[in-house]
Amino acid sequence: MAVEIRLSAAEVARVRFAVSPLAETVLGVRTALGVGGHGVHRPWVRETQAVLAGEAQLPLLRVLLEGCLPSFLFPVPQERLPSFEAELAGLRAADPAWVAAECAAALGPRLGELPGPAVLLERVCGALERCHGRLVAPHWGRMRAVLEADLGRRAVALVDGGVEGLFAQLHGDVVWREGELVVHGRRRSGSMWTVEAGGHGLVLMPSVFGWPEVIVDYAPRTAASIRYPASGVGLLWEQPRPTSAGLAAVLGRTRAALLAELAEPLSTPDLAARLGVTAGAVSQHLGALRGAGLVTTCRTGRTAVHLRTRTGTALTAEASG
Repeated sequence: MAVEIRLSAAEVARVRFAVSPLAETVLGVRTALGVGGHGVHRPWVRETQAVLAGEAQLPLLRVLLEGCLPSFLFPVPQERLPSFEAELAGLRAADPAWVAAECAAALGPRLGELPGPAVLLERVCGALERCHGRLVAPHWGRMRAVLEADLGRRAVALVDGGVEGLFAQLHGDVVWREGELVVHGRRRSGSMWTVEAGGHGLVLMPSVFGWPEVIVDYAPRTAASIRYPASGVGLLWEQPRPTSAGLAAVLGRTRAALLAELAEPLSTPDLAARLGVTAGAVSQHLGALRGAGLVTTCRTGRTAVHLRTRTGTALTAEASG
C-alpha cells in the first residue's frame, strides 16, 4: 500500500532527523525472532538466540512483533539522539487507552492473548530493558557510529539539494514530487493511505534493524515519521579472520590514522581528504588492514565504504588507553 504524507509549507520547514535507541531495540528483537530484518544481521542473530530464549516475556514479544507493529512501541524522539533510558521512561508513561487502541488495531483477533494495557506496558518495558542491555548495548557504539554517519550524509544532501534533493536520495520507495511525499509507491495506483502531520512536521530516522524496509507511522499522534535503512549497515557484523602476516602489515602511522578515522563509515575519497594522502595510497593501506581483519568494506553502487571491525576498534582503544 502506498502512503501519502501531507506536509504544508510550514511542516516542510519542520523536517528533522533523529536516532531512536528504543526503536532499534524493538526492531532488533523482531529481527532476532526471525520476523523482519535481513540476512545481513545473521551473525548478530546467532549471538542473540541463547539470551533471547531465556527471556520470560518472549511469548508476549512474539505476539506484539510478529504482525503489524503497534505504533506505541515507536514514540517519536524529541531530540536528535535521546538515551534509551529516556525513551523507555516515555514509553512507561504512555496512555493505557492509546496502548489498548493501538493493540486492537494492529493485532485484531490476537488481542485476547495480551494482558490489560497497564500490565502490558510494565511487562514490555521490562523485557525491552533487558533485551537492550544484553543484545543491543554491547554493539551500540558501532551502531551509533553508522547511524550518525548516515545523518551526516543526509545533512549534506539537504544543504546541496534542499528538501527535494534530500528525499531524492533517501530511499527508492520514497518519492517527493511538487510538495507531495509518497512512500512505498511511485504512482498513484492501487490503494493509498493518507497521513496527516497535524502541524508537527516530519521526523526522518535512519535504522539499522529496520534495514532494508521503510517504516511509516500510519496514525501519528505528534510528528509524522519515516524510518529508513541507514547506509553502511552491511559493515556492522562482518568480521574477517585475521592472519599473522596481515597483522604484521598494519604497522605504520598512516594505517593507525586510518583506523582512528574509521570509527564511522567513510569512502576512500573521504579518507584521502582527511589524511592528506592520495586515494591510491589509502586503497593500498586499506588492503593491508582488511587482510588483518581490522577493516571491512561494503560497496553500494559505485561507492565503497569502509569501517573498522570490532577487532580494529579494540586495537585502537588499547593503543589509545
